[in-house]
Amino acid sequence: MDRRAISDAILALTKGEADTVALMATVVCEVHLHHDFADWTGFYRVVAPDLLKIGPYQGGHGCLVIPFSRGVCGASARSGKVLNVPDVDAFPDHIACASSTRSELVLPVWNGAGRLLGVLDLDSDTPAAFTKDDEDWLVHLLAQVFEKAE
Repeated sequence: MDRRAISDAILALTKGEADTVALMATVVCEVHLHHDFADWTGFYRVVAPDLLKIGPYQGGHGCLVIPFSRGVCGASARSGKVLNVPDVDAFPDHIACASSTRSELVLPVWNGAGRLLGVLDLDSDTPAAFTKDDEDWLVHLLAQVFEKAE
């Protein structure tokens, strides 16, 4: 996987775009197509205080609603921190949207004004599929893409 090429493609495709859903759809498509271990890739959008709802995604069906108080996505939204979970069965209160998921990487997504827009969720059927390099790459990419998001 060539992270630089994926980033360049996403930045070119999203240049000048401020619509959050359009940005999310583009990021999800490119990351899902090119990440070697992403079996489900999607965004959960903040739609109310302490509530996430499914946004653009690739893969099987995801959970439709996730409160900030539940699961890896909720914990990431609540804390504002990246969560890289090598074994989802060891994560307290993990929500199993797909029984095949073994590891998960969830990143909070902020716009340039500091508003939490949602979280990017990558699920893998492979244990410990996501690396610190994945975290660093996606944190930087998300900051660039969503800088001017509405």
